[in-house]
Amino acid sequence: MIHRGEISTISEVMMGGKSSTIAAGVCGALFVGYCIYFDKKRRSDPNFKNRLRERRRNQAAAKQGTGLSKLPDLKDAEAVQKFFLEEIQLGEELLAQGDYENGIEHLTNAIAVCGQPQQLLQVLQQTLPPPVFQMLLTKLPTISQRIVSAQGSLNEEDLE
Repeated sequence: MIHRGEISTISEVMMGGKSSTIAAGVCGALFVGYCIYFDKKRRSDPNFKNRLRERRRNQAAAKQGTGLSKLPDLKDAEAVQKFFLEEIQLGEELLAQGDYENGIEHLTNAIAVCGQPQQLLQVLQQTLPPPVFQMLLTKLPTISQRIVSAQGSLNEEDLE
């Protein structure tokens, strides 16, 4: 048998569930309203499009120039050594991740500034798979052109 007191508590529980559902709905509507307001305010900002374009340009430039590291001053032995070690480490990490193109790019940078490139090439030939080593050999002429152009710009700076 159901007593009169029990019926009132069941209806109170049901009403409590409805009120929490209504409260959650109101909070959700307020949140969506705030998001719409904030987006409209952001888009109406006069500098929004300029900042967005600039950010996209920077991202595209960073993505495009990942493999092209800035060569160090070739007269500074410490800077060359630091650059060499960083490029070898980065190249190895990228090759381990399967990014062969960028890994090879960094290894060629290291070869370009290496004092004994023949020995380094022998070590790389023994450690790298043959197709990857072939990719490395095909990239070497492009990096040597960068070195020559970098040395040319250094000589021009010396004249000033």
